[in-house]
Amino acid sequence: MIDPLSASLRISGSGLHAQSQRMRVVSENLANANSTGETAGAEPYSRKTITFNSEIDRLLGAELVDVKKIGRDDSPFRVEYDPSHPAADENGNVKLPNVNMLVELADMRETTRSYEAGLQVMKQTSAMINRTIDLLRSR
Repeated sequence: MIDPLSASLRISGSGLHAQSQRMRVVSENLANANSTGETAGAEPYSRKTITFNSEIDRLLGAELVDVKKIGRDDSPFRVEYDPSHPAADENGNVKLPNVNMLVELADMRETTRSYEAGLQVMKQTSAMINRTIDLLRSR
């Protein structure tokens, strides 16, 4: 079994990695919020989703978080009437991505806060490790 401070670093590190993956997915969704198909009737960008998985690390005796899957949102695409658009179908309708900017911005904020919390855990753990080393040196 690994000491609690090392385990804390490993656990928070797995959370940081998962949240950085989530931020990448959210950023991609925001960047493609207006990406339509290139030809008439073509499918636009489809919003990506991320699913996390909890794994038990037997060596640590703790649960770690990992990305289970990056998938696609199957909600319907938005449709707008714009007959001059290159991706407009024969009726003048253009399929737009199923990305909701408000949802993505809320996800980004939550991801940022979770990442910051994980960083704070790592900083505090590192400070405790350094303080322990200092105490051992002073003996």
